[in-house]
Amino acid sequence: MTRIFLAAGLALSLAAAPAQAQRSGTYDVTGTNPDGTQYTGTLVLEQIGLLSFRLQWTIGPDVIEGVGMVSGLSFATAFSLGGGNTPSMGVYELRPNGQLVGQWTTIGAFAAGQETATPR
Repeated sequence: MTRIFLAAGLALSLAAAPAQAQRSGTYDVTGTNPDGTQYTGTLVLEQIGLLSFRLQWTIGPDVIEGVGMVSGLSFATAFSLGGGNTPSMGVYELRPNGQLVGQWTTIGAFAAGQETATPR
């Protein structure tokens, strides 16, 4: 019986590990838009639940707000571009050094952008 509780506790702690590895804070962002142009900026992550985050990118004069969720070593995001008129999403890999590295796109697009967010 003790073994079952220990195994269950270990499984729960391993399942929560990626969320604990992801942290709130400010990240420096570099990326490439779907059209090939490059950009830089910042991303602020604020944890608002066990696996959920509020996101705010500042890219030049634009402020983009969204949400994100950790699942394993993946971080999925949803946000809107173009003044809230263009639904968009991204999927990032959580790296051991705290970086988020992934792709993003807008609904209906035939290309994807690339982005790396590095914690400060």
